[in-house]
Amino acid sequence: MDLEARSLQPNVKAVLLAKLREYKSDLNNLKSEHKRLASANSNQAARDDLLESGMADAMSVSDNQRGRLMMSTERLNESSDRIKESRRTMRETEELGVSILQDLHQQRQSLLHANDTVFLLLKVPYRHHLLTGKFEGKDEKEINEKRRKKEQVKEIKMLF
Repeated sequence: MDLEARSLQPNVKAVLLAKLREYKSDLNNLKSEHKRLASANSNQAARDDLLESGMADAMSVSDNQRGRLMMSTERLNESSDRIKESRRTMRETEELGVSILQDLHQQRQSLLHANDTVFLLLKVPYRHHLLTGKFEGKDEKEINEKRRKKEQVKEIKMLF
């Protein structure tokens, strides 16, 4: 019992080891009382009375110990069941998290692709006709004129 109690979790181990020390103490007390009664030269009737009362106490202690041991075993089994349930829940949560991250990755890729497509269309409006066959952008001369004006404004700002 001592080895089994030492292999348990610290919070359960402390309680069981204390009970085990108590039981060992009770056993040592009973042994010493038995030796004392066996070695004493008292009359047989007194000896029988003491032995009977000691045995009754030992039986009640044994029953009490058995009951406490059964309760401890039951609590240990319940704790084991809770741990198993917690592990199952943890695995399910992890699987759900992985699934969500995969979905988010796919959505991110779709958004990046859409952003690249829109950027290309907005960056060079006169290329739109290459994709659609229609020219809806400004005339190339107008675009070049605006670029030239912007460059002139930049040059003027640099002078000041």
